[in-house]
Amino acid sequence: MSRIIIHSSTFALRRTISWREQSERLLAYAEPISRIGLYASLAIIYAWFGGMKFTDYEAQGLVPLVENSPLLRWFYTLFSVRGFSTFLGFVELSIGLLIALRLSSPIYSAAGGLLSAGLFVTTLSFMISTPGVVVPELGAPAITVAPGQFLLKDIGLLAASFWVLTDSLKAVIRR
Repeated sequence: MSRIIIHSSTFALRRTISWREQSERLLAYAEPISRIGLYASLAIIYAWFGGMKFTDYEAQGLVPLVENSPLLRWFYTLFSVRGFSTFLGFVELSIGLLIALRLSSPIYSAAGGLLSAGLFVTTLSFMISTPGVVVPELGAPAITVAPGQFLLKDIGLLAASFWVLTDSLKAVIRR
């Protein structure tokens, strides 16, 4: 849409930018910022969670989750409680580093996204195997704050991990 604007006896054409065009320009700037934010937030979460795994506090907090998990309980036959937590800390720090390495190469963040998605599928399985997830007097779908709501957040982290995987793979394919 164009309109004529008169300025001191001269005619000038100025294009009016539509709401849709303004929105598209804004989104063109917002998309890379949100991409960086998602990669950075997952890397920070993994750094924080992974770092906490080296503490006795965190190691003890994992016991009810791991002991009741058919997928992970066997780790306690290989490692002590602290040993498993330390191992998991190294795994989480490595996943966070792989995701952060998106700046270096998307193949690293693709591997990090895949490992991250696998980790969150595993932690979401705790919702089935861990006692105390459902509030007994209220019944399902009412869940406790811990461990229920603590584990429920992993649905969003699983989705973010899968997004990192697919976004990174798209970048690898486009190279």
